Amino acid sequence: MSKVIILLADGLEEVEALTQVDYLRRVGIEVDMVSVSDSLTITGAHKIIFQAEKFLKDIDIEEYDGIIIPGGLEGVENLMADARVLETIKNMHLARKIIAAICAGPLVLNKAGILEDRRYTCYTGIENRILNGRHRNEAVVIDDNIITAAGPAYAQKFAFNIVKDLLGRNAVKELKKDILYKRY
Repeated sequence: MSKVIILLADGLEEVEALTQVDYLRRVGIEVDMVSVSDSLTITGAHKIIFQAEKFLKDIDIEEYDGIIIPGGLEGVENLMADARVLETIKNMHLARKIIAAICAGPLVLNKAGILEDRRYTCYTGIENRILNGRHRNEAVVIDDNIITAAGPAYAQKFAFNIVKDLLGRNAVKELKKDILYKRY
């Protein structure tokens, strides 16, 4: 079974985080909702309150196949300020695991030093703060083990690409059938 971490910090973009958790779990991917603060209670950018399940300090990255970074500028700034987050991303990247970031999330990848000479996408204007990557004006960009998406409107497409990378095209077809994608 595939297993991923989604990093959660106050101020994250709720749809970008929770869509990933929901869609990946629907296809059998184990998703651990991991708080980077000293509380499991997370308050999103739009004041939606929900619970993480674990703390970053308590996880062993060897158990995981990938990591997801949701956007929301305040949440991203909280993630970038945490040295453990940056170290976790670096180590997972060195281990060739999936690194996925959406919206302002690529700022965290940039700070961790893994976007150099890599293609990526992000929320409009965020690319001005990323000097080492190669920005593409696309919904989702995949460059080797790094998956990035432009913003909240693409949370679903972002999830489909993560599922495809972990489980293959048939799992994406099953997920789309389950959620009535393109039915109406």
